[in-house]
Amino acid sequence: MARRFLHELESFSLSPEMRLGAQILKARVIMATSKSDIDRAMQILLEVIQTDQNCVPAIFGISMGFLMEGSIAKARNALKRIAKLPHSHGWIRELERSYLFLADIYIRRSKFDLAEDLCQRCLTYNVSCCKAWDLIGLVREKEAAYKDAAKMYEKAWAIESQSDATFGYKLAFNYLKGKRYVDALDICSIVMLRFPDYPNIQEDIADKATDALRA
Repeated sequence: MARRFLHELESFSLSPEMRLGAQILKARVIMATSKSDIDRAMQILLEVIQTDQNCVPAIFGISMGFLMEGSIAKARNALKRIAKLPHSHGWIRELERSYLFLADIYIRRSKFDLAEDLCQRCLTYNVSCCKAWDLIGLVREKEAAYKDAAKMYEKAWAIESQSDATFGYKLAFNYLKGKRYVDALDICSIVMLRFPDYPNIQEDIADKATDALRA
């Protein structure tokens, strides 16, 4: 259906800006529906960039293509290119996703300061960005600053209205590591009640918090 819509769209007389948007959409559809055609999608995006070298959606699409191909270094370079561009509300969704993907790559390389800077940039424009709070929490956790990590996961858990079991698990785990055993058990109870099939939380956290209280 998406391909048919694009074919019909190409038959219309479009403004140059709308034509670039249609090309980006076409590349996205190709990437989403046919991994064997990633090179063709990326070629379409490169043609867009030749017209507008700072087109954030096209550069972001290129970075996703590189990630799908396993070329992490090339993806990182494309995302760094976006990070250097001035913020534009016209591309706010693509900018946020770019910052978050790049932050995740930096965390894997233990470049925590760079990762946190990107997350903070996301939060400047969207204080309800759960993934940004989540990644800052991960940074704090890797630094063994469990109490600070818990504060970050509290934000994500609250923004999602306690509906994401993964955030609940991370919050409970950092309460446990920060010796907030009662709070850890409270979160475990909520997660296990709402998500009875969520794995390992009883053994990893609830049992250990209970043992610590009994000691």
